Amino acid sequence: QVQLVESGGGSVQAGGSLRLSCAASGLIFSRAIMGWFRQAPGKEREIVAATSRKGDTTYYADSVKGRFTISRDYAKNTLYLQMNSLKPVDTAVYYCAAAYLSGIREITTNSNEYSYWGQGTQVTVSS
Repeated sequence: QVQLVESGGGSVQAGGSLRLSCAASGLIFSRAIMGWFRQAPGKEREIVAATSRKGDTTYYADSVKGRFTISRDYAKNTLYLQMNSLKPVDTAVYYCAAAYLSGIREITTNSNEYSYWGQGTQVTVSS
């Protein structure tokens, strides 16, 4: 069965860095559009970043542009999110997700189009 397992969360001070990993199994990683989402307490889940099947197209939410970097390692079937210059507003549970789309669309930011989700990893940024 499909499994997405996130790791790398934790507690850091503002300005610090974390690297999240998402190990994927039971799916064809190279054919999946991959994304990172987050959900803060009392807020809706939001897209953070996404990457196309080949990794040559990426999307970042405005709030993380220039600070976060999404990448994928096909040999390890692993998705990453490098988070730098972290802010208290980045505090949330972070989820990775996989989408399989037909057609020519390379990427999606619509959470409803992501079929598979990890269990989430907590990121807490203190001021």
